[in-house]
Amino acid sequence: MLAFAVGVGLISNSLSVHAQTKDTAKSTTTTPPPAASQPATGDIPTVLTSNADFSTLAITVKSAGVESALKGPGPYTLFAPNNEAFSKLSKGKLDSLMKDPTKLSSTLKGHVVAGKYTKDDIIKALTVGKGKATLKTIDGQTLTLSVFEQKNLQVTDDQGNSALVTNFDLMATNGVIHGLNGLLIK
Repeated sequence: MLAFAVGVGLISNSLSVHAQTKDTAKSTTTTPPPAASQPATGDIPTVLTSNADFSTLAITVKSAGVESALKGPGPYTLFAPNNEAFSKLSKGKLDSLMKDPTKLSSTLKGHVVAGKYTKDDIIKALTVGKGKATLKTIDGQTLTLSVFEQKNLQVTDDQGNSALVTNFDLMATNGVIHGLNGLLIK
């Protein structure tokens, strides 16, 4: 039990460090997320639009018709694919999603959880779950959170698609956003 508690403490510290660092070799434009202690400046779509790292997601949220749901009272937790995540898709895949609002909407809703789960809440859930936690998306899918190599937080969907959290606690008036380095695509 003591070993597990020490491990979670190391995870907590690693997640904290990981949340504060960013691989700038691949990206020339970075907008650091505000600290959790800073007040939220708008709802989730507004925060996405104002953050250069999520500009592609902001466009897809609007195109898919998910914007109105994410403007609702929530609270929501959005595991948000960043621009780098979208750049990993083949051009044909992104174009195909943009032409099919129903599939795009389903894909995006698979990244949204009802309830507000900050980094601290996630660490507590991982502690209780002995390294794993599950959350339900707004469309009923299950996301499994787990600690991955080098103590990074990994998010995995029902189909086995996974991505790593790149930053935590971008606060919105109706929830919280955590950046992802990949898309969870069906």
